[in-house]
Amino acid sequence: MKQVSRRTVLKGTAAAMAISAFAGPALAQGIEELVIAYNVNLPSWDPTVGPSAVNPTIQGIYQSVFDQFILQQPDLSPAPGLLTEWGWNDDKTKVMMKVREGVTWHDGSPFTAEDVAWSLTRAADEKTGNPIQFIWSTLGNIKAEGNMVTADVTRFEPTIFKWMYFLTGYVLPKAYYEKVGADGFEAAPIGTGPYMVDKFERNAFVRLKANPNYWGGKPEFESVTIKFVTDSASRVAEIESGNAHVTLEMPYEEYDRLKGGNGIMGTAAPISDIGMIFLNDIDVMLDPNVRKAAAMSIDKKLIIDRLLSGYGVPIDTLQTPEYIAYDSSIKVPYDPEKAKKLLGASGYSPENPVKFKIQTTRGFKPKDYEIIQAIAGLWRKIGIEAEIEVYEIAKHYELRAADQLAPAAFYNWGNSVGDPTTSTGFAMFGPSPHSVWDGQDLIDMIGPLWGEADEDKRIAGWKDVDRYIAENALVIPLLQYVQPILHIEGVKVTPHASGSLLPHLMTRAK
Repeated sequence: MKQVSRRTVLKGTAAAMAISAFAGPALAQGIEELVIAYNVNLPSWDPTVGPSAVNPTIQGIYQSVFDQFILQQPDLSPAPGLLTEWGWNDDKTKVMMKVREGVTWHDGSPFTAEDVAWSLTRAADEKTGNPIQFIWSTLGNIKAEGNMVTADVTRFEPTIFKWMYFLTGYVLPKAYYEKVGADGFEAAPIGTGPYMVDKFERNAFVRLKANPNYWGGKPEFESVTIKFVTDSASRVAEIESGNAHVTLEMPYEEYDRLKGGNGIMGTAAPISDIGMIFLNDIDVMLDPNVRKAAAMSIDKKLIIDRLLSGYGVPIDTLQTPEYIAYDSSIKVPYDPEKAKKLLGASGYSPENPVKFKIQTTRGFKPKDYEIIQAIAGLWRKIGIEAEIEVYEIAKHYELRAADQLAPAAFYNWGNSVGDPTTSTGFAMFGPSPHSVWDGQDLIDMIGPLWGEADEDKRIAGWKDVDRYIAENALVIPLLQYVQPILHIEGVKVTPHASGSLLPHLMTRAK
């Protein structure tokens, strides 16, 4: 990972009130119940359908209960999971997968290759509501025989196995799901993962208990309570007061203040998430001068240094330096004077500003609202008047899926597999349910790359797409995030470069 430089009012929440009956967790070696103050609610337990399935922040909860087809290690590399082997035949017309034996579901029933085949078939069915259905549907005629699963390649998708350790790539229990149905599964979810759901209070907390039969080994902490604390100041209060052992995504100045003192430790490392501003091709965003001026008037380094205490990496495309299609030669310069001239050419100025709305979360990511405030201030100097609207992250997904985002919308994009299809592709391809830019020129450039079998040609093609996007300011990439995590001295936390906070990777400090 690239190294980066480093440079409260306490509010009650529904989660805090709901858990007020809990005793504060012990801060010593004898922790039995690990308490985590989490930064987002869990709207749904099915990790394969609906907007929640593509929320990167929720994946840490899902991965605690369910297993993905393929395991992703903390450094993002794939490893055997429920599938122990996988690959294509020589002409890439079929895929073969070997299924791990001796695994059981949380209800004690055996996990089999039938569960894998059913999960893949269900994901590929457009009636199911999987938001990545158009990827899973590239496999057909999916069959299980013994501990093997085979499928025909209906359309070559070079990233199909990467999706098996990414969003919606989870294996669900065929017999149990068909018995209880969607509502029954939501009420009592089971998986093969390291933890089992013990109690769930919507908008408040989930209590997990260790799976003693987990194929990867029983987790160290017998019980884990994940509180949903969406306010960042309240998460700081949880760790500082001793009401939680671990928390994440707090303001960096609070991270710097707390780590290394009063028994609190910290870790901060670059993750695969990026901060970006979606531009919707409506209203004034149809004017390239407005888009380009908005992009080149943002001083990204200044924002990172001033608001994020230096914790971040400026980016100019939707690729971070660790992604395979990253091209350091693609730059969007900070040039406010040129931005003014571009706006002037379209009849705008500080005295006669162009006006549009920008949407953002507040407290979901460190300084998200403050970043947009700072950007609005920089824009104001050149002739852009942006009205800021604050919404919850769930509302963002709802609006984005309906292609109803404002002309500009701040978001954190997760791409833990580091492939350009899962960054630029899904964010910018018009027919994608995750894109709000519908330009035919970009659709025509991206379309052929989905099934490009020549890997060198595929990556070169995505770099060309990124350059075109940057030159035309079709999206505004801002920064690669550094994730701050605070934890007590008695707990050892293993960060995951995807940004997922995984309790089964936590142990007692020796």
